[in-house]
Amino acid sequence: MCFSLQRLRRELKEFKSSQPKEILSLSPVDESKPFEHWEAKIHGPVDTPYANGVFVLDIHFMERSVHSNDTYPFTPPKIKFKTKVFHPNISSKGEICLDILHDQWAVALTIEKALLSIVALLSAPNTDDFLTPEAAFLYKENREEYDKKAREWTRIYATVDGVPVKAQTKLNEVSLSIYS
Repeated sequence: MCFSLQRLRRELKEFKSSQPKEILSLSPVDESKPFEHWEAKIHGPVDTPYANGVFVLDIHFMERSVHSNDTYPFTPPKIKFKTKVFHPNISSKGEICLDILHDQWAVALTIEKALLSIVALLSAPNTDDFLTPEAAFLYKENREEYDKKAREWTRIYATVDGVPVKAQTKLNEVSLSIYS
């Protein structure tokens, strides 16, 4: 079996046995091709405008090409937000500006560590290396307005299976209590 497939299988097994509270779920999208495309759901961090939100991420693993042996875990997965997010380091297309998903990737990193880094990025944006100028400007110049807009987008877009966040507050409390 290919090293990449063994590694992904091990990571999924380890995730399921020690699932961190910040990550609601992580699983293959298509069970017939379990190591090509995954989906994750993460909690918005507490004490941020993203709190109580659930954000869906799309994860694609590089397939080995004829001309290259670059494949996961030797190259980072392609992770994008499917949920709209108002954030300096997340584009309108869901692209994420985070060094470990690009030039600072290391074989020792895992999907779980990448997802936890994304949760941390929601808490602490990098306004010096941004993808969304409006969000970076607001974060630097008018933090109250930034928080208001990010909170509004979270309320509107960060849903669980189509249920608005307002209606899922109890669901979050229940899922958090599972990990306590």
